[in-house]
Amino acid sequence: MAKYRLVLLRHGEGAWNKENRFCSWVDQRLSSDGIKEAQNCGKHLKALGFEFDLVFTSVLSRSIQTAWLILEEMGQEWVPMQSSWRLNERHYGALIGLNRAEMALNHGEEQVKIWRRSYDVTPPPITETHPFYEEIYNDRRYKCSDVSQDNLPRAESLKDVLDRLLPYWNEKIVPELKSGKMILISAHGNSSRALLKHVQGISDEDIINVTLPTGVPILIELDENLRPLGPHQFLGDQEAIQAAIKKVEDQGKVKAVEK
Repeated sequence: MAKYRLVLLRHGEGAWNKENRFCSWVDQRLSSDGIKEAQNCGKHLKALGFEFDLVFTSVLSRSIQTAWLILEEMGQEWVPMQSSWRLNERHYGALIGLNRAEMALNHGEEQVKIWRRSYDVTPPPITETHPFYEEIYNDRRYKCSDVSQDNLPRAESLKDVLDRLLPYWNEKIVPELKSGKMILISAHGNSSRALLKHVQGISDEDIINVTLPTGVPILIELDENLRPLGPHQFLGDQEAIQAAIKKVEDQGKVKAVEK
């Protein structure tokens, strides 16, 4: 029997998810479909009887909005929430704002898959001439972070995401988990993948094949030493979840030309 249980999820679909662009640290709210995903997630978690004591999010709106909608559907709006940049999406550097399918056409699907899914490959860094540089680095939310704005990343591999996430996991989340609290983490595709890699001991090679759809809750069960009792479990209609995973995987492929 599990000593500790927590629910992790990638936020609902955002506007740039819909447009197949690298969103990363650009602050986007949920699309209309993303709102429905978050609400459906809340309905499902309520039907399964989950009662949360604490919620962790990134400082990006789509992560926070997803958590709000889930708690509202569950009638648990009062549950405390803590937000940190350390749960932010991976920083995609110079790739931010670019269309994945167009990049696959220009650079090849394998290169785009490496940029998106590999463990230790970092994309080219963002520079001050990038159209979203000022929007990101002048954002007031990062003045409240535990590092100076000069030390915030300019590009990250998944390994870098795990390196900046682990202190928060160990110092903030784990103590709450060990105190007996039921925790919800509303994060992003890559911060969630990084956390799954750590908690479940997924290898550097195998993590490239781990894909998370938007708005689907993942149950993680751990023993008293925080070791996994089994693989992570997607909660919901498994056929629909597999279709959603394929949709995410196909984002990095050349778009078929309609005849």
